[in-house]
Amino acid sequence: MAVLTITKDNFASEVLNSDKPVLIDFWASWCGPCRMMSPVVDDIADTTPAVKVGKVNVDEQPALAAQFGVQSIPTLIVFKGGQITGQSLGAKPKGAVLDFLRQSGAL
Repeated sequence: MAVLTITKDNFASEVLNSDKPVLIDFWASWCGPCRMMSPVVDDIADTTPAVKVGKVNVDEQPALAAQFGVQSIPTLIVFKGGQITGQSLGAKPKGAVLDFLRQSGAL
């Protein structure tokens, strides 16, 4: 499944009301570690159908970043049943992100 672009307008429908766990990548185009994470997040979206994957550009959606206390990027947050079940800061390899998803109850 392709990575969704999450905005304040579709956040409730795509994340809070999702029937699947959702991995959200908070990022910005100027952030080097975010650019390193992008292919990892894209790969997880393509290879892990049990999880919906979305990205929030913090420059375009500052209210969402503030709502979830995102102060450094990249930040990954897992939502399950509309609740946050995990949060992870910094760039990580795919295996570490999959471990994070398991620990967060998404897998």
